[in-house]
Amino acid sequence: MGRADARECEDMTTYIARPVLPTVLKELRSADDSGREMVPVIDEEGGAPLRCCLRRSERGERIALVSYAPLRRWAAETGADPGAYDEQGPVFVHAEECAGPDGDGLPFTNAHRTVRRYSAEGHILGGRLVEDADGFDAAFREAFDDPAVTLVHVRAVEYGCFLYEVRRP
Repeated sequence: MGRADARECEDMTTYIARPVLPTVLKELRSADDSGREMVPVIDEEGGAPLRCCLRRSERGERIALVSYAPLRRWAAETGADPGAYDEQGPVFVHAEECAGPDGDGLPFTNAHRTVRRYSAEGHILGGRLVEDADGFDAAFREAFDDPAVTLVHVRAVEYGCFLYEVRRP
């Protein structure tokens, strides 16, 4: 992965946005988490939120919409059993390998977002609506002040789509 998107809070805690990892992307480009083959398209408009490099697509790039189960993949890594909280949904990725994130600050903060909290078991512990870029520091601090919170997902409010993960600093 290129550099990690990070934001330092007033208390000097650094929160890092984790994109879909290159090893997972390789799998998703073969068969996604629904078992479907990837179907690349040329992005005629641009602006799709790419989860591989945490930026918006540019007009003319080859991208794909794939099904991704972030909590399931995290659970497989940690041994957790999210049960009914396991879900999958659509995410945009580059159709070919890319360099990963490149830039500073947290991505996709220009709209309402939900910061959803998860326990070590993979169960939802609540969430918080973030209305602008300035609200992320407080939302992450509030989440990780709870010792039961292991990770958070940042999601789009309008569709509920997974944007990226932030783990305990």
